[in-house]
Amino acid sequence: MNFKIIITTILILFSLSMIAQESKTLLLDEVINLSLQNSKKLKLDQSRIDEATAAIKEAMERKLPSANVGASYLRLAGANTNLKFKSGNSTSTPGESPSVSQAMYGTLNASFPIYNGGKIKYGIESSELLRKALTLDSENDREMIIQTAIESFANIFKATNAVRLVKENLKQSDQRIKELTNLEANGLLAKNDLLKAQLQSSNLELNLLDAENNLALTTLNMNLLLGLPIETYIIPDTSGIERKNDTRKVEDFVQAAFINRKDVLAIDTRKKVTELGVRQIEAEKFPSIQLTGGYIAANIPGVISITNALNLGFGISYNIASIWKNKTKVDQATSRVHQMLIGEDILIDNIRLEVNKNYLNLMSTRKKVEVNAKAIAQSEENYRITKNKFDNSLATLSELLDAEVFVFQSKLAFTLAQADAFVSYQKLLQSAGLLAENFKK
Repeated sequence: MNFKIIITTILILFSLSMIAQESKTLLLDEVINLSLQNSKKLKLDQSRIDEATAAIKEAMERKLPSANVGASYLRLAGANTNLKFKSGNSTSTPGESPSVSQAMYGTLNASFPIYNGGKIKYGIESSELLRKALTLDSENDREMIIQTAIESFANIFKATNAVRLVKENLKQSDQRIKELTNLEANGLLAKNDLLKAQLQSSNLELNLLDAENNLALTTLNMNLLLGLPIETYIIPDTSGIERKNDTRKVEDFVQAAFINRKDVLAIDTRKKVTELGVRQIEAEKFPSIQLTGGYIAANIPGVISITNALNLGFGISYNIASIWKNKTKVDQATSRVHQMLIGEDILIDNIRLEVNKNYLNLMSTRKKVEVNAKAIAQSEENYRITKNKFDNSLATLSELLDAEVFVFQSKLAFTLAQADAFVSYQKLLQSAGLLAENFKK
């Protein structure tokens, strides 16, 4: 219980601090742009894309020649030398062998890949596809961030209007208490009826406290999302978010999802990567051919000096073990392709279910808006009739208070239904891969 009191106190102080701070009116487009600019998730995605771009460059650099250079100086101690020179069919040995105490040599070797079964080519293609998949992932995250911003905007709208409606109802209730107090003082109203009205006013004060706490939390969440100072008081500008006339049916949204959803495109791209992986492994069964060249220089003082020893030729290498080892690797890579195909089928099924669920939810929330609009008119008419009866002593105070509660509840329900219908429509667009089109930078 003490913990709840502390939390409530903190929220009240936060709410009071917001009043003292500068308020900020934001359009939905501004909320979305701020959320995208300050998204740590998108910044992380960009870092991964940059890493994948560097991987492409690394893969392309494998097509370039490789070269290495080396030099050595050797100090020899007590080396025995026996130089022999071949002349015709005989070998002669000089009378005295030179004393060798040091030796120096240097080498420069270079090789240029000519053929390696396509491993370099497939490596470049795989790296490019992986970068494309990461870019699609980032675009998918972008839509999710937009949807989060929309929901936060709707929550601010609902919380702000809830506070406004409770305050209006409380003001009306306080005014009635003044009137009833005068009636009770003149003996025209029972004390018990006055207490009922006062009790309702007290309940409204508690409702206002809850509504303001909810607004404070919602505002704090929005400020963190947008990168604004946490004390900023946000006023949502709801102009331009009216209901859109969209005559598309559920199957239209399903087909749009299969074409536009970034996660569908991403998994298809990753499937191509796994297929390339199979080809890369199969390429290991082919030999590698390189163009090679080099330069050698050596000097053994008093014995021999070698310069301008250039060499040029071809080199070939073949991993014989690939004949019996590659089959297992190919089987593993083929299994990964199969897994991607199953994952793609699962995703498609989930998308179809998600779109249908969001479409039905949109139809339901729009119907609620219509019903609650009628309920407002009905509750206000009921309140008008009950008020006339009460003024003419034909209805009890309890009936009047109940009629007033119905008006408040119907107005609040209508406001919440409007926000929910707007969010539901945007959620349907997101599930169909169409949300970002409405909020392009």
